[in-house]
Amino acid sequence: MDDYLQAAIDEAKAGLQEGGIPIGSVLVHDSKIIGRGHNKRIQKGSVVLHAEMDALENAGRLRSSIYKNSILYTTLSPCPMCAGAILLYGIPKVMIGENKTYMGAEALLIQKGVEVVVVNNNECIEMMENFIKANPGLWNEDIGK
Repeated sequence: MDDYLQAAIDEAKAGLQEGGIPIGSVLVHDSKIIGRGHNKRIQKGSVVLHAEMDALENAGRLRSSIYKNSILYTTLSPCPMCAGAILLYGIPKVMIGENKTYMGAEALLIQKGVEVVVVNNNECIEMMENFIKANPGLWNEDIGK
C-alpha cells in the first residue's frame, strides 16, 4: 500500500480513537507530508473540520505554487465543501481511499481538471462501513440525511 494513503488511514484511526468519524487526509508535496488531519467535527463541535480541511489547516499558510504541485490523499471521497477547497487552492490530484460508502463531489473535481484516483482500499471501506453501522445518527448528521 502507498505510504501516504497509510498515513491518511492512520489519521482516520486517530479520529476514531478520539470518538470521531474515521476519515483521514494528508497533503503531500515533493514526496513529503506537509499537512495531516482527520475529521474533528465531533471532537471540536465543528461544522467544517472534515479531514481534508483539517489537513489543509495543519499545513498552514502556503504559497499557491506549493498547492499547485501537491497531492491530497483522503480515506473517503471528498464532500462538496472539501472539493471546493481543493479547487480553491488548485490542488491538481486527489487520491481517494474509497467511495463505496459515500460518493462525494468527484465529478466536479474531474470536470474542473483535477486528477482523481480511487483505490477502494478494503481497510478504508471496512472502517467506514463499521462506523456507519454503529453510528448512523452521527453519520447522517454530517451528510445531511
